Amino acid sequence: MQRLTLGERVSLARSTVRFAGGRVPVIASGHISDAPEDQIAELAAMAETGIDALVLVTNRLDPRNEGIEAFRPALEAILKRLPSELPLGLYECPAPYRRLLTDDEMKLCRDTGRFVVLKDVSCDLETVRRRARMTAGTPFAIVNANAAIAFHAMRAGSRGFGGVFTNFHPDLYEWLYANRQEDSPLIRDLAVFLALAAMAEGMGYPKLAKLYHQRLGTFECARSRVTDYDPFERHWASADLLDHIHAGTVRFRALIAGT
Repeated sequence: MQRLTLGERVSLARSTVRFAGGRVPVIASGHISDAPEDQIAELAAMAETGIDALVLVTNRLDPRNEGIEAFRPALEAILKRLPSELPLGLYECPAPYRRLLTDDEMKLCRDTGRFVVLKDVSCDLETVRRRARMTAGTPFAIVNANAAIAFHAMRAGSRGFGGVFTNFHPDLYEWLYANRQEDSPLIRDLAVFLALAAMAEGMGYPKLAKLYHQRLGTFECARSRVTDYDPFERHWASADLLDHIHAGTVRFRALIAGT
């Protein structure tokens, strides 16, 4: 989102709302600016697109990583300027730096009654577990975004999965979440496959995902402003790795269909 203009971000949100057609809730962010007034302007523009929830980026609420003394007034100022009826979310986006919420900041956001989701990027199972306990019984969902701990995070209270490999096989994560309290060789094997497949993220994502979808016939173009090189040339055997990911995805879909 850091490579998109505000107009592009707004257009994407509106298009997604239109495409979803009310079948599923749509959440969006696009919260990237440094200056507080610029942040208000971009968030207000996104709020008018018809989305069901608006996501704030934690590092934008504290750009210089100064702690809760900076986070609290920035959050309060934004909340005053956004529609009070619009549900909100938080994302610990790793760019330009990963700004994890402290427990006190989690409680602050929880107690406003306005937040419905956190995309958790702690990549730490105990942190996910603690945050899930902290928000239990509230509408505030903790959603882990790290594939290596995805299955155990689901069991610990993560309400789904928010990592980038939902761009490859979202249905496998959906099935894993629906069956998170079960124990079988299939579930254990699927959890391992998903964790290992997601290691390909470092091989040119997001362009790698677009190349994957080109193979499926769902994308015509793989151009990416973020990945401005050919992943197949830079990351040796990455094309073969996509073949394995595809084969594994097909295999697990067939196994699930047979259960």
